[in-house]
Amino acid sequence: MKKLKVFISGADRGLGLSLTKKLLERGAVVYAGQFMPDWSELDKLKGAFMDSLQIIPLNVGCDDSVKLAAQKVKSMTDDLDVLICNAGIMGWDDERVADVTDTEMMLEVYNVNAVGAVRLVERCMPLLLNGTERKICFVSSEAGSVSNCERTNFFWYSMSKSAMNMYAKTMFNRFRSQGFKFRLYDPGWMKSYMMGDVNELATYTPDAAAVFAMDYFFDQIVDEDELVLWRYSGEMIEF
Repeated sequence: MKKLKVFISGADRGLGLSLTKKLLERGAVVYAGQFMPDWSELDKLKGAFMDSLQIIPLNVGCDDSVKLAAQKVKSMTDDLDVLICNAGIMGWDDERVADVTDTEMMLEVYNVNAVGAVRLVERCMPLLLNGTERKICFVSSEAGSVSNCERTNFFWYSMSKSAMNMYAKTMFNRFRSQGFKFRLYDPGWMKSYMMGDVNELATYTPDAAAVFAMDYFFDQIVDEDELVLWRYSGEMIEF
């Protein structure tokens, strides 16, 4: 039986690491994008899944890095079944004291969260076209929903996720007729490193969020001719 081949960005820690673990436990071959080589969790995982885990240096915010990562994956396989665009950053600007947004920080967030997904999809498309699943999953956020927005800050993060959602919708319109499947997933408020340190006030651990994500990405019966933003809680919200 052919093993599922999955490339995931931002696999160093948080949701990406949890998804990588669960995919390996299911018997998939995982090409794990590593942004922080000094963070040892992926290397530890490699010891347990020597033949199924391939660690790929990857900075989705850099054209050359994404190009080299795709080339490395291509040197190992002729096809990919699933691409998970998971890498993302929050950015920070202390609005309690700052009257003007740090636009360099804002552009960095947009570059990673929105343009990073574009880079990754485009470079991996030849491999996905050769795959059997042809599935692209985007880790998004309710923050990117314009119609449901109630936020008063961190607008740069929301804008980056809205842009990524629009890209996902455009790719859906373009490639659905070629058998591609698309997922937009909001993992909820996770105990992640998005703010630098682990947010212990958040609701879900990355492992819990990964359970919901795996169900939506791989197990649920989904209307493939409709693109929705699916939340960890089972809700589908407008984006």
